[in-house]
Amino acid sequence: MKKWMRAIGALALTAAVALTGLGALTGCEKAPDKAAAPAAGGPKTGELKVGFVYTSPVGDAGYSWAHDQGRKAIEKLGNIKTSYVEAVKEGPDSERVIENMARGGYDLVFTTSFGFMDPTMKVAKEFPGVKFMHCSGFKAGENVSNYFGRIYQARYLTGMVAGSMTKSNIVGYVAAFPIPEVIRGINAFTLGVRSVNPKAQVRVVWTKTWFDPALEKDAAISLLDVGADVLAQHQDSPGPQEAAQQRGKYSIGYNSDMSTFAPKAHLTAAVWNWAPMYEAIVKEVREGTWTGNRAIWWGMDKGVVDIAPFGPMVPKAVQDKVLAKKAELVKGVDTIFVGPIKDQAGQVKIPDGVKAEDKELLGMTWFVEGVVGSVQ
Repeated sequence: MKKWMRAIGALALTAAVALTGLGALTGCEKAPDKAAAPAAGGPKTGELKVGFVYTSPVGDAGYSWAHDQGRKAIEKLGNIKTSYVEAVKEGPDSERVIENMARGGYDLVFTTSFGFMDPTMKVAKEFPGVKFMHCSGFKAGENVSNYFGRIYQARYLTGMVAGSMTKSNIVGYVAAFPIPEVIRGINAFTLGVRSVNPKAQVRVVWTKTWFDPALEKDAAISLLDVGADVLAQHQDSPGPQEAAQQRGKYSIGYNSDMSTFAPKAHLTAAVWNWAPMYEAIVKEVREGTWTGNRAIWWGMDKGVVDIAPFGPMVPKAVQDKVLAKKAELVKGVDTIFVGPIKDQAGQVKIPDGVKAEDKELLGMTWFVEGVVGSVQ
């Protein structure tokens, strides 16, 4: 496992350096000596056929549901036909589904889970005339680009809420897999918690699954059993939200506004709005300006990430403080990972006054001070 984690970190760091610019679309730096590959074909006339591959059911009220709202948004642009395959397992199953879309005459295919990365790259080599967009990964090719959002910004804001609302100073976090994307989010959340409550700690439990409502709920209960009175999650289902409400505790949702599942517990949530990004990518394909070998990493300033409305239990003073920080992020002022920031052992990882570069964030495999748990 340690070798696996080191390999992921090294690959992510290497890939981050190699990413090329996306003009108006991207927030990443353009790397030297790496030109973006030409688009596969010129302007697209006629109906555009776009496919989506989801790792969980669209009815999960979470990650895949959020992506599907983006799919529906591009359908409204007109002259676009979309389809999706849901609950696709990472591995051979995903390769089969992606290949079927490529063979089916799709112009553009979005593969929306980290574990779809290698299958996407493999299929893309076999179908150079199809454009592929892979979500949350770090690999790219002549007809493949990757994309994600700076959800860590929303995580920080929700952490501020959790840190303000905890009485036990124990905040629980139900997490899927120990990959940089998830670790980065936990770190941002913890920094938010401790910015308002330095005594609080964030306890992490790994489920090793993206979507398993029963397992997610059991993991949440295990955190409540050790004293957590606020729960957060990087999971697709509202299971942790329901567990918190059943115990009379608070919760922070993810992917979408999950307040309907736990109205008495739900404080807010880190949420996705994929529509602006999907619309921009489709526009590029239609105009013939789409290119491969790129990374898109949009933040709150582009409207791709946000927080859900506050629950009525969140005091106005807390809301005002969080909204003030949000206003900075909307303006493009991101100081979340500015040092000094220490790891769990108390070692300074980001020096005083230094802002972590994107390549460091994309390859993050260590926990900040205040997290109780292992990155394995």
